[in-house]
Amino acid sequence: MSQFPEFEVIPAVDVQDSEVVQLVGGERGTGKRYGDPVAAAERWIEAGAGTLHLVDLDGAFEGERVNAAAIEAVVEAVGGDGEDGVGLQLGGGIRTAEGARDLLDLGLDRVILGTAAVETPEIVAEIDETHPGGVVVSLDAKDGEVVVSGWTEGTGLDPAEAAARYEELGAGAILFTNVDVEGQLEGIDRDAVASVVEAVDIPVIASGGVATVEDVVALKTAGAAAVVVGTALYEGEFTLREAQEAADEV
Repeated sequence: MSQFPEFEVIPAVDVQDSEVVQLVGGERGTGKRYGDPVAAAERWIEAGAGTLHLVDLDGAFEGERVNAAAIEAVVEAVGGDGEDGVGLQLGGGIRTAEGARDLLDLGLDRVILGTAAVETPEIVAEIDETHPGGVVVSLDAKDGEVVVSGWTEGTGLDPAEAAARYEELGAGAILFTNVDVEGQLEGIDRDAVASVVEAVDIPVIASGGVATVEDVVALKTAGAAAVVVGTALYEGEFTLREAQEAADEV
């Protein structure tokens, strides 16, 4: 599946304790629950989603894929082969090249690496050798620096500089999440996204803080190739179709 030839609004399916959850500010224990992951995935596909963003939240915190069974149930239920299939990308708890390759072979289009990419950058090149374009490097920013280990540890890395570094290593895309505004429905930080976009030639997927259709449009005009939306969609602030249509008009 190609890397976002057109701007996409991507629903988030974040899984904790085998249920869909949306965290506030990336803080463990702040989540509101939204039920069964397979039901959520099927709902978003029916609403017109071309890609789903899957996250094993327990995996992000624990460093291993705690919700593997729940995630694999989603892949089995909605993953499709060929151009007509829905795109699937997964992050959370993926720490080894072998584990990433197994997931890509399972039917995922992209794996998202955060902590692993920061701790062992060469893992990006390793996976890219066998699955070109299959790695999305997740850069989660808090107070202007990249954070890892479930958003609990600062790295001192500047997001734009880090993005350029991972592009050189073979990343197929960058997922940039502004943790400061994540899950709060208070709006985005457009400038932070634009700075990452300007640093690379690969697609940048924006995430965090989207509260309105106008936020979606602003991220497209900032140069993002796609935007991941969670809380706003689950809370009915706008529909997936409304957001995609507004972006398509820009």
